[in-house]
Amino acid sequence: MIVEIINPDFIFEDDRGSLVQLVRSGFNQVNVITSKSGVIRGGHYHNKNEEAFYIINGSLKLDLKKDSIKETHIFKSGDMFKIPKLVTHSFEFLEDTLLVSMYDLGVELENGEKDIISD
Repeated sequence: MIVEIINPDFIFEDDRGSLVQLVRSGFNQVNVITSKSGVIRGGHYHNKNEEAFYIINGSLKLDLKKDSIKETHIFKSGDMFKIPKLVTHSFEFLEDTLLVSMYDLGVELENGEKDIISD
C-alpha cells in the first residue's frame, strides 16, 4: 500500500468534548483546508516532502499513483494518513470537508522554490 494509515498521538474524550493531539514533532508546516463537496484538488507530487492529513469533518476519495502502481482510498472524519514523497495524489471531496495537512519540511524550500510538481 502506498499510503500509510497513521494515528493521532493522543485522543482524550469526556463529557465536555474531546482533545486530539495529532503530532508532537516532525512537521514544519501545518495547514487547515476547507473544500466543498464535488471539488477536486491536488494532481501533484512532492520531491522532498512527506505530507500527512487528518480529516476533522467530511470525507474524500484519494487517488494515488507511483510509477505503474495506482490506488484509491476513501477517508472520513477522524482518519489520518501520510503520503510519501514522489507519490502523485488527487482528492475528490465527497462532502463539504475540513482537514489538516502537515508537511515535514514545508512547501517553500530554502532556495525559494515550491515543492509542488504537477503530474
